[in-house]
Amino acid sequence: MRLFPVRMSNINKMLDFYSQFNPSPLSIKQFIDFGLNACPTKSYIFLRKELPVRLANIMKEITLLPEGLLRMPSVGLVSAWYVKSFEEVLEFEKTEPTGDNLDKFCKSLIQIRDRHSDVVQTMAQGILELKESRNGQIEPSTELSMQYFLDRLYMSRISIRMLINQHTILFGEIPQSGRHVGCIDPLCDPHMVVRDAYENARFLCDQYYLASPELEVIEHNDLEKGKPIKIVYVPSHLYHMLFELFKNSMRAVMEYHGAEDDIPPIKVTIVKGKEDICVKMSDRGGGIPRSHVDQLFKYMYSTAPQPPKSKSDLPLVPLAGYGYGLPISRLYARYFHGDLVLYSCEGYGSDAVIYLKALSDEANELLPIFNKTSSRFYKATVPTGDWSNQNSDMNSKQMNAQTRRNTTVSN
Repeated sequence: MRLFPVRMSNINKMLDFYSQFNPSPLSIKQFIDFGLNACPTKSYIFLRKELPVRLANIMKEITLLPEGLLRMPSVGLVSAWYVKSFEEVLEFEKTEPTGDNLDKFCKSLIQIRDRHSDVVQTMAQGILELKESRNGQIEPSTELSMQYFLDRLYMSRISIRMLINQHTILFGEIPQSGRHVGCIDPLCDPHMVVRDAYENARFLCDQYYLASPELEVIEHNDLEKGKPIKIVYVPSHLYHMLFELFKNSMRAVMEYHGAEDDIPPIKVTIVKGKEDICVKMSDRGGGIPRSHVDQLFKYMYSTAPQPPKSKSDLPLVPLAGYGYGLPISRLYARYFHGDLVLYSCEGYGSDAVIYLKALSDEANELLPIFNKTSSRFYKATVPTGDWSNQNSDMNSKQMNAQTRRNTTVSN
């Protein structure tokens, strides 16, 4: 099915052209190395080719969605945003990197980033529209396709925002100062990010429950005994994951122990090993049944009550209560080849572990790639599980990433 009208035949031709190419995944080290020797011209030449490739790859997948979903107004709005952004980037396809064009390019990237700021909420609304049109019932095959697609859409969005943020921060109107290289902190203190996320989640918890669990943090640096742990990472990504986990843990603890005077604390353990950085959050919120753990990473599944629509013309779709927090947090972890895993002891509590790569040259982007394999998935029926394939954690394989460490920004 062609999502885009005939009058846009030229855009469709360019989509066909750019979707032939695989995105070029970069490592955190490559982002850092380029940022330390920042050249706006090299970045411009790379992005005017790479951004259309990443946009085209995910736009081709939008056209494969079930027709019922494509007809939803909110999904159409998201599609229109991608078409507009694709057109705007193509305007620079063959332009010379003059000072004036570099300024225009930077401003265009900011417009694109702002335009896509509500993609998650708007797509969530589109799925709600589909459910309402079908009296709350969605076929299992459609639900499977949506889960697969949303993982890829949101991972693509994370990667595009990363490229745009690096360029606009490094070469924007306000020169960057301090130790940060774009949005990457080469000396990121995970303990401080934990504290920031905790305090902000605690503020919400105090407002709702009039109380909140305390925080206990333990650091273990296995490589440099006694020294504080520092990592090369994007602090905003780590904060996003931790804030979501704190909200979930605090809600579980308060609802399980709310009537008690002695509320058990939330414990966070930060460990640095040779290969992994691990941030483990442990709570005593009663846990959940093992059969429900995989459900927590499905979009639209939530243990919180779903917020009502606003009375305005545009329904309000906050992430809380719509089941998007954990799956998107896991995508942030997996974006640089980490992971987010949940373990639960029903009747006691839960552990959430964020895994990050300890070495920045191994922290490569995990990118969705449009190809025949991904096309077939949208037409597949629901697979029948058996005892030998109980692990539903297929998303990282489905992402179909092809990591090429020799790719640099200057290519």
